[in-house]
Amino acid sequence: MKIGILSRNRNLYSTKRLVEAGKEREHEMVVINHKRCYMNITSHKPEIHIDGKLIKGVDAIIPRIGASISFYGTAVVRQFEMMGVYSVNESVAITRSRDKLRALQLLSRKGIGLPVTGFANSPDDTDDLLAFVGGAPVVIKLLEGTQGVGVVLAETTKAAESVIEAFRGLKANFMVQEYIKEAGGADIRCFVIGDKVVASMMRQGKEGEFRSNLHRGGSATLIRITPEERSTAVRSAKVMGLNVAGVDLLRSNHGPVVMEVNSTPGLEGIEKATGKDVAGMVIEFIEKNAKKGKTGTKGQG
Repeated sequence: MKIGILSRNRNLYSTKRLVEAGKEREHEMVVINHKRCYMNITSHKPEIHIDGKLIKGVDAIIPRIGASISFYGTAVVRQFEMMGVYSVNESVAITRSRDKLRALQLLSRKGIGLPVTGFANSPDDTDDLLAFVGGAPVVIKLLEGTQGVGVVLAETTKAAESVIEAFRGLKANFMVQEYIKEAGGADIRCFVIGDKVVASMMRQGKEGEFRSNLHRGGSATLIRITPEERSTAVRSAKVMGLNVAGVDLLRSNHGPVVMEVNSTPGLEGIEKATGKDVAGMVIEFIEKNAKKGKTGTKGQG
């Protein structure tokens, strides 16, 4: 099978591991820089070119699309889908999960545990918005932020009002969430493939840091999750329509709550913390499921 990895950097740990895992199983692995791809949209026979050459013969793709180029990256995935190429995560599912507000609304509709979250546009609603989520301390998040960037813990009402005023001044979209103090700056990353959590780790923020992202100096350890946490992670990935997802949970007094569902979860932290061949499991999933034209969207939507 010829499997394409859509990645802008072939030297990233996740990209390298997927290439290795695919080659070990005797697949032809190609790294495709989706930012350099260009597409023939109008043809009856959809095409993708890169560096003056037509991309052909690809049976399946693994999108590894950074949040900064979601729009163009998902357009490339959609074009592959229109060509009948199997994508481990489809364009519609990636777009859905990248829109933090939409993702939370969809999860909420399916009754999945979430931190109490408020969203407003008018400055006049700030007091009510803070009251919604139980008052300070609160977490204020930019909708466009990733890897913990644009996430602020406001410990007092005054601080929350200042941050909200600053974000509004920047014309930024943001949401306000209750602060789950009992989580103690730790969250759980569940790596979901298909309908299973194949690996999980606890990420702990460094001293004095409430964000647990490994990019921000957090540490990761192996953890045994509860059946409720397992079910929450699998259901969350399913609601987004993702076959491969990193679901981030917090342990709250009212059960597991979902912070985020990530459509391009990194492999380095989870593989090193658990010792599992997660990259191999992704390739195995493709082997079982990839068939020409087997895409729910057919590039639409």
